[in-house]
Amino acid sequence: AAIGGFVIAGTENHTVLVRGLGPTLSSFGINGVLPNPFLTLHYVDLLGHETILATNDNWKDTQQDAISSTGLAPSNDTEAAIIQSLAPGSYTAVLTDADGGSGVGLIEVYDLTAGSTLLLFNISTRGFVGVEDHVLVGGFIARSNNTRVVVRALGPTLQGFGIAGALSDPILMLFDENGNFIASNDNWGDTQADEIETTGYAPPCPAESAIIVTRPAGNTTAIVTGKNRSTGVALVEVYYLPF
Repeated sequence: AAIGGFVIAGTENHTVLVRGLGPTLSSFGINGVLPNPFLTLHYVDLLGHETILATNDNWKDTQQDAISSTGLAPSNDTEAAIIQSLAPGSYTAVLTDADGGSGVGLIEVYDLTAGSTLLLFNISTRGFVGVEDHVLVGGFIARSNNTRVVVRALGPTLQGFGIAGALSDPILMLFDENGNFIASNDNWGDTQADEIETTGYAPPCPAESAIIVTRPAGNTTAIVTGKNRSTGVALVEVYYLPF
């Protein structure tokens, strides 16, 4: 499964739209897309226990009017979407195929709360890193200029959570919305070490990657590959850093 996590900060509920896409990706030149996405939204309590809040197979089956009104309805009827008002806390979106198939999928989380000064504090994606084009991709959209974040790519740390086949040596790269290169990192201690440690988000393993960057309003893409064409399960995370 593809797994997307996010954390809502503050003290007020946020209304979010979570999408699970597959067929739409074909129009962007992606081969082998997930044919029939199925989306499950979980709440994760402080002890790590998960509760299923909602599921969806075809987005028009439930909440069609509400989803359409956001302007973010999936373009393919077989794709999935959920709108939910969520209290501050940790949540996980899990994307599978309704018919047991496999392929490339995309999980997206949009904050729909109008006029809110609060943020999605953290987003993350866990998936398999292969070779060539089979990379792990995580993206985020900054609402305003001077949005400061730390982006991490974890591999070996996942073994401590019972995940087999973790990526042994992740490499992290950042690109802007036009595909222009921003920064890269192999071992987080090689660059920005003191600054990263100060945030409290330094990766536990020296072979893992991290980058602190300040971004203007717009899209940023994080890509995780394996050093020396290594493969395995990795996690890419983005944490908002207030100034």
